Amino acid sequence: MPERISRTLYQGRDRAPARAFLHAIGLTADDIDKPFIGISNVWTETMPCNFGLRELAAPVKAGVRAAGANPMEFNSIAISDGITMGTEGMKAPLVSREVIADSIELIGRAHMFDALVCLCACDKTIPASAIAMARLDRPSVLLYCGSIMPGYFRGRQVAVGEVYEMLGAVVAGKATEADLAELEQVACPGAGACGGQYTANTMSMVMEVIGLSPVGFNSIPQVDPAKVPAAEAAGRLALEVFEKDIRPSQILTRRAFDNAIAAVAASGGSTNAVLHLLAMARTIGVELDIDDIDRISRRTPLLCDLKPGGRFAAVELHKAGGIALLTKRLIEGGFIDGDALTVTGRTLGEECESVVETAGQEVVAPLSSPLRAEGGLVVLRGNLAPDGAVVKVTQHTPTSHRGPARVFNREEDAFAAVASKLQVTAAIVGEGLGESVAMVTDGRFSGATQGLMIGHVAPEAASRGPLAALRDGDIIAIDVPSRSLTVEGIDIEARLMDWSQPEPQYRTGVMARYALLVGSASEGAILKP
Repeated sequence: MPERISRTLYQGRDRAPARAFLHAIGLTADDIDKPFIGISNVWTETMPCNFGLRELAAPVKAGVRAAGANPMEFNSIAISDGITMGTEGMKAPLVSREVIADSIELIGRAHMFDALVCLCACDKTIPASAIAMARLDRPSVLLYCGSIMPGYFRGRQVAVGEVYEMLGAVVAGKATEADLAELEQVACPGAGACGGQYTANTMSMVMEVIGLSPVGFNSIPQVDPAKVPAAEAAGRLALEVFEKDIRPSQILTRRAFDNAIAAVAASGGSTNAVLHLLAMARTIGVELDIDDIDRISRRTPLLCDLKPGGRFAAVELHKAGGIALLTKRLIEGGFIDGDALTVTGRTLGEECESVVETAGQEVVAPLSSPLRAEGGLVVLRGNLAPDGAVVKVTQHTPTSHRGPARVFNREEDAFAAVASKLQVTAAIVGEGLGESVAMVTDGRFSGATQGLMIGHVAPEAASRGPLAALRDGDIIAIDVPSRSLTVEGIDIEARLMDWSQPEPQYRTGVMARYALLVGSASEGAILKP
């Protein structure tokens, strides 16, 4: 068995006071002689995504105990993109990624766990857990709670993205408030993360393909009875990972990152994966930049017909054969390297060998007839985005646009423009404007976004980026095939001559500190040391 860091905390005469505290919570002398496994949990009652994690922690801990170790559960936070979007609260989720990673790292260092199991669910909790695991570099397993089940509305399958689109349809007079109220009641039928290939399920796929999660676990829906025995087995796995001394630094190689990027591209995954993969790579010391992501996406076919751009919910991917079905398909096509190491100690190819494809499934297309020849992650450059911008492209996404700009300084102002027949992201689609309106921002989107929506424009306007020079009526040209994002006929530098740094909106607290320290989206929006 490898060296146990927990012995520093609990063994020897001088550590008697520390052991006394453990006796107070029910541990015996024999227990204290066993390895300690930290169970990170981002359970919260603020959203369905993380709602079931407290229950899921119980079988994980049972598995750890059965394997002969001590589980110690602790908590962090979680913030919902879906609930906060359109309000000032939407500024908080990306900030929370750093807060969550910091909190897991701090307790891991202080309480000297020999290994970690990170239970996570909604968007930022997944990469935050992975970042903390990379910082600590102790044997670790990341477990995703699972998707919500699909809702059903008037005979068709729906997810939360349809609610945003219906809102736009109501504003446009194409649906009634009664329609919206009916859909609202059925779109999210229970616990679990948003049910399309939105950010949570995209990052869940990343973790399984990159090797930090055991193959087969993450695609099991949160309320599926199979999740409980799988969680107990994962708890047992945590001690195996410790005994084999398999660390994140061994798993998170450049090859593993390339694999994960290919899976996101092939599944039509969220643009937020770009931010998080870049941040993870910088944490572990792997060289990866935004153009690498575009290059890998260009050579990877789009194979998954998943919401928001496609027909199926994430649960349907699980029924079709799971994340492993797509992974195996990409290995067979040479788009993913099956020799990459996973948390079990086996290779990704070995873990996917036994996957069973459900006969007649339509969620994952065959290699011979992809939905699109290129993957869904596209990086644009041009005089509006010298350092890059990101757009998600599926088989239904327009690939070019040219038109006059409407300029907003805040998301809330863009939402207020609904009264003028403009809405953001999903509501643009709901209003029937998906073919005639594009959106460009230096912010980011919910993973539920579809249509020609361009985010992460860098440099950002607040850093004197070109977006700061735009005015209403400027002609914006977007061309996905040539990877270009430009404004026509203006002298950007001349306009920026009178630019001055905007006054900070927050002068104290976590938001002020984040604004002071955060780097560019083109580098993962990580904090400066």
